[in-house]
Amino acid sequence: MGNVVVTGMGLISPLGLSVEESWKNAIVGRSGIGHITRYPKEKYVTQIAGEVKGFDAKKYFEAKEVNRWDLCIQYGIGAGLDAIADANFKITPDNAERVGIIIGSGIGGLIGISETTLKLHENGQRHVTPFFIPSVIINMISGLLAIRTGAKGINYGVVSACATSNHAIADGFHAINRGEVDAVIVGGAEASITEIGVAGFCSARAMSKRNDEPEKASRPFDKDRDGFVLGEGAGAFVLESEEHAKKRGAKIYAKILGVGMTADAFHFTAPPEDGDGAMRAMKLAVQYSGLKPDDIDYINAHGTSTGLGDIAETIAIKRLFGEHSKKIMVSSTKSMHGHLLGGAGAIEAVMTILALKEGIIPPTINLDNPDPQCDLDYVPNVARKKEITYALSNGFGFGGTNASICFGKV
Repeated sequence: MGNVVVTGMGLISPLGLSVEESWKNAIVGRSGIGHITRYPKEKYVTQIAGEVKGFDAKKYFEAKEVNRWDLCIQYGIGAGLDAIADANFKITPDNAERVGIIIGSGIGGLIGISETTLKLHENGQRHVTPFFIPSVIINMISGLLAIRTGAKGINYGVVSACATSNHAIADGFHAINRGEVDAVIVGGAEASITEIGVAGFCSARAMSKRNDEPEKASRPFDKDRDGFVLGEGAGAFVLESEEHAKKRGAKIYAKILGVGMTADAFHFTAPPEDGDGAMRAMKLAVQYSGLKPDDIDYINAHGTSTGLGDIAETIAIKRLFGEHSKKIMVSSTKSMHGHLLGGAGAIEAVMTILALKEGIIPPTINLDNPDPQCDLDYVPNVARKKEITYALSNGFGFGGTNASICFGKV
């Protein structure tokens, strides 16, 4: 079994419309959180989110197509095409059957579902577009990207809440190692900043209500955190076998060394207090990589800025790494871009890969008053220059689903 490597990345996020712009803003600790502009926000207890700013779908779609596809699909296709271009990867009739696509979403076309429901009730069936179903189903990101590029290998969408992107990366990793494909485009997308989405999370009392200070609302591991901040966007990666990448002279960002996937089997939204499922996911990722826990230098935490979640993840890290946990740098970039749900693992994998490549650890901003129960090195407020070799990126989702990816420096 050979190495799997990352040769291309695409990102559309609250921090920017590209990998470069998002990374530049992350390492200076700039927040992408602001007041919601999509709809009248005043009737909701949470009025803030991490919106993507300045996105132009016409960069990726013909003008007549723009209104056809839900924003979630637009983000996913955009990030996928950018990743392919970044990898300088050509899909041809000769290699098409050996190229797969696995891009998922936690919720999918929620904007299209909510808007079309209103049209149906107000005006009847004749106002429901025939593109409605194709526009909102999650696997259509992978399907449309295959139509655009000609990739004919494995093709499906992953749906596992906030672990979606990590599961997509893991599936692509395994598909290459099984010999099913030579290359696979993987990732996740989300566009749930809509009234029904925000109302649902408000009713669940899951989101921050720090409406007067949006940029300070997402504050993982801080004693004054009061919930997560919803974000949106998409991230995608081109994964290849190392042999395939080197044969075509591709640049390589990082290696994927191992993955770990577990279930809490505990509660539909809350983690167990001892962080057992998260701990086992990280443990499996490290073991799969052939590493020892003491080899890990950095963890991009799931770190949602929720009371239970941040403590459980901290406990999970301490249980697995023991005394070494005091030496590991841990940061949550959700403090800057919010929680992208199904797209969270994608943007966080980008941050983890660039931390390895550039030797800069992105910070956890707004960590002004650390929770006594969260007592690790969370790289508070300021990025840190530090060469690292091995890193984990965590993603944990509703339903108790957990996935951790181990990346290695090249």
